[in-house]
Formats: sequence, structure tokens, C-alpha cells
Amino acid sequence: MKRSLLCLSLLLAFAAHAKLPAPPPLTEEAKAKAAETAARTAWASKVDAYKLCAAMDKAASNYFKTAASTGKTVSPAVPAPPCADPGPFAYSPPKPIEAAGAHSPAETSKGPPNTNIPAAVTLPTPKK
Repeated sequence: MKRSLLCLSLLLAFAAHAKLPAPPPLTEEAKAKAAETAARTAWASKVDAYKLCAAMDKAASNYFKTAASTGKTVSPAVPAPPCADPGPFAYSPPKPIEAAGAHSPAETSKGPPNTNIPAAVTLPTPKK
């Protein structure tokens, strides 16, 4: 019995240290789907925060109304920012870098960024 438990524990220890194969690289379509899912999750958390804010406002107004009717003295409410409704979900995928115009135009890449001509020659100062 002890021997079989020892063998089983060694087998589990070796299995725990085994390496799993690397996952396949993500395709562009999978990356776009992941970005949309992340945007949808962020929007859903904003909606949840809005609903929580609205519920807290409703509970606070109900508390102040019932406390005033029962004759309790309550301190004035602390001003809070208004609840911001995130609106409906809207996602526009980001443009690729080439389409975004983030790199230099072709005419600036034709020549080197500097020359051997001194600045005094290229930008002469006007005489007074």
C-alpha cells in the first residue's frame, strides 16, 4: 500500500513538472476579436458603475425622505458627481499603423537627415 502511494505521488510530481506545448500565435482576426472583447468588457464595467451610482442615489434620496418624515435629524448630503450614462456599446477597430499615417511621408525619406554644408551657408543672416 505504501509503495503504491509512493509511486503514485512520484508520478504526479513528474506530471506536474511536465511542460505544456506553447499556444499557437494569434492571427490578426483573433487579435481583433480580443480587442473588441476587451472594449465590450470595459463598457460593461462602465454600465455596472452607472447602475450602481443610480441605485445609490435612489437609496440616499429614499433615506433622506423617510428620515425627514420620522423626525430624525440628518446631516446634509455630501455632494457627489452626477452619474454618467455610458450610452450604447460602440466599437471602432483601430487602424493599422500604415493606414493611420503615423510614419513620415515618402518625400522626407529621400535624402539624409543632415548635410555637410554649414548652417551659415544654408541660412545666411541678412546684413543690416
